[in-house]
Amino acid sequence: MKNDFLELITQHQGIIHKLCKLYRDTPEDRQDLFQEVVYQLWKSFPNFRQESSITTWMYRISLNTALSDFRKVTPAIDYTDALPDILSESSTQDDDQQVQLFKALKQLNDGEKALVSLFLEDMSYKDIAEVLGISESNVGVRLSRIKSKLKNIIKVYSHGS
Repeated sequence: MKNDFLELITQHQGIIHKLCKLYRDTPEDRQDLFQEVVYQLWKSFPNFRQESSITTWMYRISLNTALSDFRKVTPAIDYTDALPDILSESSTQDDDQQVQLFKALKQLNDGEKALVSLFLEDMSYKDIAEVLGISESNVGVRLSRIKSKLKNIIKVYSHGS
């Protein structure tokens, strides 16, 4: 069981690192959160029933740990450093657009950030719904609202510049 778990962490550590970058701004805080997530995954591993994909299960545990731990610590997060790694490298946005996007993302609440981070990972609505514990249709509705919110925030930033 230990070897299976270690192999799983090695194969999918990118999931954990991305969420740590989203919710922590310093390398030390990211490492602490990474360790806490791995610990929570280890505790939950014997109970994994394979009713969902392993990545969906890992996202659920990681996200819940990050949000739970986040509420305890409440650090100031600078998304201009954290989010470029989350967005695909093939992004065609220029630097000004990215800065505006990061400022807008910073305005989202924890649930909205979680939904956006899963969406940016190209997860299906079904998998996002499973991770967040909401219906697939609710994922679509929330994403639509978040996109509108982001557009409005960016519009305000661009007119204020």
